[in-house]
Amino acid sequence: MSFADLGISKSVVGALSSRGITEPFPVQEMVVSDALAGHDLLVQSPTGSGKTLAFGIPMVDLIEPRSGELAGLILAPTRELASQIVDELGSICEARGLRIAAVFGGVGFGPQSAAARRADIVVATPGRLEDLLGRNVIKLNKVRVLVLDEADRMLDMGFKPAVSRIVGQTPDDRQTLFFSATLEGATGQLAATYTRDARRHTQEPAVDSKADIEHSFVHFDTPAERLDHLVLRLRDGDRGRTLVFVRTKRGADRLVKRLRKSSVEAVAMHGDKTQGQRERALARFERGEVDTLVATDVAARGIDVADVTHVINFDAPGDEDVYVHRIGRTGRAGNRGAGVSFVLADQAGEMGQIARKLGLSREFELDRGGRGGNGGGSTASASVKVQADKNGSASASPKRRRRRRRSNNRVAA
Repeated sequence: MSFADLGISKSVVGALSSRGITEPFPVQEMVVSDALAGHDLLVQSPTGSGKTLAFGIPMVDLIEPRSGELAGLILAPTRELASQIVDELGSICEARGLRIAAVFGGVGFGPQSAAARRADIVVATPGRLEDLLGRNVIKLNKVRVLVLDEADRMLDMGFKPAVSRIVGQTPDDRQTLFFSATLEGATGQLAATYTRDARRHTQEPAVDSKADIEHSFVHFDTPAERLDHLVLRLRDGDRGRTLVFVRTKRGADRLVKRLRKSSVEAVAMHGDKTQGQRERALARFERGEVDTLVATDVAARGIDVADVTHVINFDAPGDEDVYVHRIGRTGRAGNRGAGVSFVLADQAGEMGQIARKLGLSREFELDRGGRGGNGGGSTASASVKVQADKNGSASASPKRRRRRRRSNNRVAA
């Protein structure tokens, strides 16, 4: 199937073709026609599935250019994601004569306000958008198409009250496209509130057969052992770019300070950093000036950095979905990746459940009898083939003989 077969305008098809995009991704095949027909949509789709064009293409084709009114609104949880959406949709907006602008915190009001006043489509984080609405910079009473992207993350970040206030300022007869990694629980309830007779689509994650993933788990009795072992791993000259995940913003800053005291250079990335600080940290990581980035889950959402060789779960992930989102930063594009999960004694039960759900029980159990003292830890690893943007792998402890097995396990996303 081609984009033209989906009913997309010739100008948009041409703009996509000029970028080498000629065939729709599965999620685009599923939803574009329904969106063009004016239906509200509930779409469960993972990061990296092509969802930005899935909602962006119909929005661009449904909005009339140069109407002088804000007709399209896309809400996103983070500044990074908002910027990426504008970059992705820029060429097709230009092909249709539409103006698109990003609105997010951490930068001055002036340029964003001016761009938002002229825009046909605004991509915004909830907090900064409410700031502009409070200053009467823009109005939402003419919004024709509303998109909520990564709605589950907006809930996780505490944006539900702001999102509800924003949605309340849009017309009742708007079209709503609701995209989320999950449509269960509170997210599903929110989706039902914001949509009418919505058509539901679920995009199953694809598996990259080239991904070569090695998973390992390192068990510790004390937090001090865990920190000592992290320092040892980060001093390993064989590793490349490494992402270290923690659960909290304060924890990220604290870990960077502790690493620096051990002569390991690292930068932190989390929601309390200004836009400039986050961009500088990411740029240093991408250029290789610093090869260790300590991040929270929300801050890392949507960031795509090439050649990440290791992902380390310093803090245990909350569930299996968080695990695969984290570890999926490595092992991409046919490269081998490594993903290590540190497990404190009081986390063993929770982490064991996650491992079982992902088919990694053997890897987890191999180490349970050898909890490492003296900062050494012990590991169990396995090479597995997984979804490229969801999973990853890990090397074993340099001080212990590694026990490996090769398999073609699929880690569910």
